[in-house]
Amino acid sequence: MPPRRRRIETPRRRWPLVVLFACAILAGVALWAYAPTLPAETLVARYANERSKFIDVGGVQAHVRDYARDQDDTDPIPVVLIHGSLGSLHMWEGWARELAPRLRLITVDLPGHGLTGAWPRDEYTIEAYTDFIEVLVDALHLDRFVLIGHSMGGAVAWSFAATRPDRVSHLVLVDAAGYPRQGEAPLPMRLARMPVVGDVGIYFKPERVVRRSLEEVYADPAMVTPDRIRRYAELQRFPGNREATLQRARTQEPLDPTPLKRLDVPTLILWGAKDRWVPVADAFRFQNDIKGAKLEIFQNLGHNPMEEDPKATAAAVAAFLASTPARPVRRAPGPEPATTEPTVVLPAVVPEKD
Repeated sequence: MPPRRRRIETPRRRWPLVVLFACAILAGVALWAYAPTLPAETLVARYANERSKFIDVGGVQAHVRDYARDQDDTDPIPVVLIHGSLGSLHMWEGWARELAPRLRLITVDLPGHGLTGAWPRDEYTIEAYTDFIEVLVDALHLDRFVLIGHSMGGAVAWSFAATRPDRVSHLVLVDAAGYPRQGEAPLPMRLARMPVVGDVGIYFKPERVVRRSLEEVYADPAMVTPDRIRRYAELQRFPGNREATLQRARTQEPLDPTPLKRLDVPTLILWGAKDRWVPVADAFRFQNDIKGAKLEIFQNLGHNPMEEDPKATAAAVAAFLASTPARPVRRAPGPEPATTEPTVVLPAVVPEKD
């Protein structure tokens, strides 16, 4: 009788278990990293104050702080301040303490930032923000004003002054954007522009990215406080802000600096010499391109000099405004319009939504 053959046992397939285990790990990481949108009411209660008001600007309830003084005939011209990308009006609080006793300051959260959130126009480019500022000042009944912008807000400010020069008495640019970047775009920008990666990535917890960004923004590491990190991170989670940031990263074209050469507005350029985001060489380019521009560089400050040293930087602004008279408004020749009826100021932009 022939010997029986041993039954050869087939090795058990382990790859389904490995895949399942890997998926479980990825799901756990995703759940840990996921940061849902925070309720608007919670963030308004946390980051608005007694000066905050919400006014309709082109269909969005914009968060505005108006540091109005007691109105009289000697009141100085209003000052409108525009923050930079991923910032908020809180960046100007140091200047408000220094300048509000002498000037009427108006700060605002741009659409897609701070406590303003998304707006019906659904555009977040420099051009769209320029239109937003026009609707804002119309809503506040401001005819002529000082315009101050930081970083991306600086690009909005000089774009506004270049296209609406009769409304801007003085222009102040603080570490402003304006010239094309040399070399590769920053990693967060490249990731945001990637399909799927950008759409999913905006919902991860922003604290780690915020900390890293702030460490690059400030020359003084002590500025990177837990409260500041928390505020930046939580305001990014205001309804609509992250989606607006993604859209801005994907739609904003490189700026054309040509209009700078046509500016005829008294201009002050403030810059932190230790700026690691926008090179100090750009400060000299602004000075060369804008006729008669004055430049002041702060050697020990970074990209946000108005936060790192509000006293010195605000003093430079106050001295500039006190010593530099506004140029007369140039109006087109022609007969004066009849004024038998009260003037109705209409919004400069009618919001649209596809």
